Amino acid sequence: MATEAKTALGKVVKMKCPHCGKGHLFANENAFSFSKLGQVKSECTECGTSFNPEPGFYFGAAYVSWGLTVAMWVAILVALKTLNALGVLEFGFLTHPKTFLITGIVFTVLLFPVLFKLSRSIWATSFIK
Repeated sequence: MATEAKTALGKVVKMKCPHCGKGHLFANENAFSFSKLGQVKSECTECGTSFNPEPGFYFGAAYVSWGLTVAMWVAILVALKTLNALGVLEFGFLTHPKTFLITGIVFTVLLFPVLFKLSRSIWATSFIK
């Protein structure tokens, strides 16, 4: 039995159908299983809503992905500055750029599958009703 997501935020986070909130958006629900990583189902198994309303529909999700990635890098910078202020880690943006770059690259690589699927889920929920 499928659990229902009632709010738009719930549908995005749970990656459910933008219309009914019950069916899964992706063919493979696990973000860290790379088989069929970005493959979106053709339609909802619960209500029949088409997840591909037109060819190339998900190209716009690249802009959402870019925004999520920028937000993640800003959050990393804030976290490093906070750790510096607490005295846990010595960090300065201009004095320790390698720390910032290495941390950002590691988080980008590790969270790529999650950000990729999340951006498609946000895009679908924004335009499929």
